[in-house]
Amino acid sequence: MGCVVMKKILLATVSFAALAAAPAIAADLRVPAYRQPLVPIYVFSWTGCYVGGNVGGVWVEKDFTVLVPDEFFGGSFSGNASSVAGGLQGGCNYQFAGGWVVGIQGDYDWTDAHLGNGAFFANFADSFTVKSVASVTGRIGYAWDRILGYVKGGVAWERDDITFFFPAGFASVSDTRTGGTVGIGVEYAFTNWITGFAEYDYYNFGTNSDNFGCGPIACFGRSFGFPVDIKETKNVFKVGVNFLFGGPHGALFGPY
Repeated sequence: MGCVVMKKILLATVSFAALAAAPAIAADLRVPAYRQPLVPIYVFSWTGCYVGGNVGGVWVEKDFTVLVPDEFFGGSFSGNASSVAGGLQGGCNYQFAGGWVVGIQGDYDWTDAHLGNGAFFANFADSFTVKSVASVTGRIGYAWDRILGYVKGGVAWERDDITFFFPAGFASVSDTRTGGTVGIGVEYAFTNWITGFAEYDYYNFGTNSDNFGCGPIACFGRSFGFPVDIKETKNVFKVGVNFLFGGPHGALFGPY
């Protein structure tokens, strides 16, 4: 009889202990609250290289100083011309420290900025044609994701033909000039591999002295020709498109 009572008391004690421990065990075994998984955020990168084309307009100003001080040749005058321009560009960029972008670019544009038979004095007229302009520049800018604003500067070249016409002949020269350029622009990435840009560039080719050879008839009896100082500046505005390659454009991600 005593054993039966003891068994009942022991069973009751064990049951009570189990009931008391159940909340603690349940707390340890509870299911974690649901958390939304991390979603990667796309971040565009300007690091890489590109090639493309452009079209725009060019405005040319030339200042001439004839260095033969006599009644026929001596004097200074200016000539202006404008035309459309178009060409190619290519380069590479590197993005660092967040949004900063540095790069290098080369471009070449064909044009036909022409002034024909501009009468400066009664003795002669002038004609010149700017055939091309090219540059190699460094660029630095800042990117806000797909928008890049930048400035640029470097060395430039141009090719032009200049002719003086006289009643009894003409004098001409073809020249490749070297100068400098600075510019400012903005570029936008439409896709991971296509961008578009708008840009303004200023070119200064300084003052060069060219010697004009006379022919086929001597210029007022001067068979040796004559020297002329020519100062030239250009303003160019262009828009274009670039095709990107060789970079992680669209491969960079950040945590949500």
